[in-house]
Amino acid sequence: MGKLKIKKSDVWIDMTPMSDVMVLLLTFFMLTSTFVKNEPVKVNQPSSVSEIKVPEQDVLNILVDKEGKVFMSMDNQNDMMTVIQDMNDKCGLGLSAQEMKKFQTDPLWGVTIQDNKLKSYLNLPSEKMTEYITGADAGVPLDSLESLGNKSEFQLWVEAAINAKDDMKIAIKADSDTPYASVKKLMSELQDMNENRYYLITTLKTGSEE
Repeated sequence: MGKLKIKKSDVWIDMTPMSDVMVLLLTFFMLTSTFVKNEPVKVNQPSSVSEIKVPEQDVLNILVDKEGKVFMSMDNQNDMMTVIQDMNDKCGLGLSAQEMKKFQTDPLWGVTIQDNKLKSYLNLPSEKMTEYITGADAGVPLDSLESLGNKSEFQLWVEAAINAKDDMKIAIKADSDTPYASVKKLMSELQDMNENRYYLITTLKTGSEE
């Protein structure tokens, strides 16, 4: 008696539902992810037990390095364009549209507006900008000047940021080795503007540090 051959049938799996799920997951992560800017100036913030989370949007970040130099950044590039346009008009910086566009994409700024130094900085190649911002002449000045209406450059930048968005929050991130006098002066500048609400960014203290 001959063998009965069983006809083999191909197994077909519909991958369409899996593809749909992968696309949905990819879209979700793209829309909810926050891209962190690579800041040229690094600080090691002190530890604390505070667990208050700093907002991720509409924040003016004020960074103070260990030497007391002040730098600033914002999360929204559209707001940064509004800020530089305001400063350009108010202080007569003479920046071109291309220079303001370059400022808009800069991860953080910290150059005086005096003597056209900000304009010169924005005309540097990207690698030279990083070199300058980490050099000895960098930092936003905190000293008030009569030519600026007895305000400091720092106060003018803060004003421009607040004007860019009504609910703008302020966050201060200082290095653990930053002199207390430098942080106190910065806070005094904010108090003179009646800006008394701000976040102090720290690292959460772990049990091993106690």
